[in-house]
Amino acid sequence: MKLTSLTMMAAAATAMMATTAMAEAEKYTLDPSHSQIVFSYNHLGFSTTTGMFSGFEGEIMFDQEDPAASSVEVSFPVSSMITGWDERTGHFMSPDFFDAASEDAETALVNFASTGIEVTGDDTALITGDLTLNGVTKSVVLDTVLNQAGTHPMAGAEWAGFNATTTLLRSDYGLDLFAPNVSDEVEVMISIEAQKAE
Repeated sequence: MKLTSLTMMAAAATAMMATTAMAEAEKYTLDPSHSQIVFSYNHLGFSTTTGMFSGFEGEIMFDQEDPAASSVEVSFPVSSMITGWDERTGHFMSPDFFDAASEDAETALVNFASTGIEVTGDDTALITGDLTLNGVTKSVVLDTVLNQAGTHPMAGAEWAGFNATTTLLRSDYGLDLFAPNVSDEVEVMISIEAQKAE
């Protein structure tokens, strides 16, 4: 009796391991119309100034059963920045900051590629990744929340949405003009939606 029970338990454990082994991360593509990166910084102590990136594309390999096995990669031109004021945008694109008119593709692109994910709760995780900005690559950590995963009620497709935050030091990326009067710290808030690839 005991031997039979042990045999059945071993068989069940083996089946569970096989099922887990078959589970794989699935590809999701970002919805550019509902994915934004908003950044903000203190301006001389008088105001908080904001800007954003939107309309970018990227890819998530999402494993709902084992989120730590997921990954994300995003790349977009810095020239897609929106500041709400043309003169500020032009200054950011100038050699004072990003020199976005340069033919050097490395400095003109923003790239993020995850290198590891630490699951911290049922719907939270710390995503570590390499952020390349202004031609400089640094490791950053995104404090991330899974908002929802399921069937999109309008698109009729599998969908996932995430929020994330981090703080960057712009001086780390050679963008320290006017610091510390204009704050070196830049707060970053990310909200994205992604559709499961067919």
